[in-house]
Amino acid sequence: MKFSEGIQKSLPFGYLFLVVMGILKESVFYYQIGINILKYSTIMDILISPIATLTSHPVILIALIIIVISSFAFPSFLSKQANKNKKWALKMASLKEHETMTKQAIENHFTNMFVRFLAMMLLSFFVGIGWGEGMTLTKRIKENRLKYDYKINYGDDNFDQVHLIGSNSMYYIYLAKGNKTIKIAPVGSIKSIELTNNKKLDD
Repeated sequence: MKFSEGIQKSLPFGYLFLVVMGILKESVFYYQIGINILKYSTIMDILISPIATLTSHPVILIALIIIVISSFAFPSFLSKQANKNKKWALKMASLKEHETMTKQAIENHFTNMFVRFLAMMLLSFFVGIGWGEGMTLTKRIKENRLKYDYKINYGDDNFDQVHLIGSNSMYYIYLAKGNKTIKIAPVGSIKSIELTNNKKLDD
């Protein structure tokens, strides 16, 4: 079995791992503002959480692609060098008894190395995003430096200018201007939400 074939067999577990990372990222983020986001999430919200994270900003998606490519390229490169009996590659790959190992055992070793390396990188990536975004939001709330780019209309001419923290299929989570209390409103209680300060369209 080739190294690339071993990777392909690991792919079915990839999305499941991404779902777990998405849950972890959201939990770390909302924990810093005192919210257990899992209480306000449906199964569908949980399943699409990694996709929502990756599509939230092009930089995040590009960074993840670089991580995946790097995680594949490094063990693949070591595998090729190890097959040429390069001592430095064997040492980096921790193949101490390579002379007694079968070719398939060596390929399996590099497959496992790729999976461990990628898992570690993704864990650091998602937890880092959640922790960093949570710290930034908490600091801005305390220093009153939030941008209130959205207007929530409740109907009957009632509305709030808000900073939208997040949303899912069931709830909007936000802070109203002039109030540091975080509000969690069911989607059904809100008539419409307007983006009043759109940097992409405003001159």
